[in-house]
Amino acid sequence: MTTVPTTRGSAGGTTGGSDRARPAGILHDSVSVFVRELRPVVRDPFSLVFSLMQPLMFLAFFGPLLGGMTGLPLDQAFQWFVPGIVVMIALFGTAMTGSNLLFEIQSGAHERMLVAPVTRSALMVGRACKEMVPLVLQALVLSGVAVFFGFRPSLPGMAVGLAILAVFGVGLGALSYALAIVSRNRDWMFWTVQQGLTFPLMLLSGMLLPLEAGPRWMQVLSRFNPLTYMVDAERALFNGQFGDPAVAAGALAAVVLAVLGLTVGIRAMRNSI
Repeated sequence: MTTVPTTRGSAGGTTGGSDRARPAGILHDSVSVFVRELRPVVRDPFSLVFSLMQPLMFLAFFGPLLGGMTGLPLDQAFQWFVPGIVVMIALFGTAMTGSNLLFEIQSGAHERMLVAPVTRSALMVGRACKEMVPLVLQALVLSGVAVFFGFRPSLPGMAVGLAILAVFGVGLGALSYALAIVSRNRDWMFWTVQQGLTFPLMLLSGMLLPLEAGPRWMQVLSRFNPLTYMVDAERALFNGQFGDPAVAAGALAAVVLAVLGLTVGIRAMRNSI
């Protein structure tokens, strides 16, 4: 009896079985996809600087305004404000990443990737993990600029905070890619959902203004917003408060979102045609 070998990463149903049988192969493929997705960023680093324009505008104009509204000295206002802007970078940067995949789907590049000798799970994992790099680099640049405004972060706390934020970015990026796959024949759906969720999540997280001064219904809704826990955790860590319960809550929110995002994203990628 002749056994016909299967090709790992083929467009057929063998991919799912390969994902389960060859974890080392998935890791290798994920690294390959990660490197492929990172090349455009390395070739054009100015794209990272350009995407920082909006957070820098908030830093330059909204930060001093917040200090005047709260009566806090500028340096103390920035100790509260900058970690929220770092989370904003993660929100806007990773939520938009699905647009790149949507373009590849429409141009036919994604279809060629599906028949490449890599597992479909790796196509999602590698893409999602790539989002950690620009996210962390942008956060470092923004924090460096904020130093000129009196911002003084705890360096160990900042390192832990960025690690948690990177995990969060993996999950959010995977969900964005999954949305792009679902919206492949209706690109307007991607932008409608993306815009419809991004701004409410941002406003209900307290990253710009303290929600304690807001109406009760906003405070209740914020408890269901994972970004709220991320913002609170980043503020505690950037200020060196490792024992704050917000740190554990933020880490848990990041891990849950990463697991959820990768689960949904991998399933969408496996069913992608």
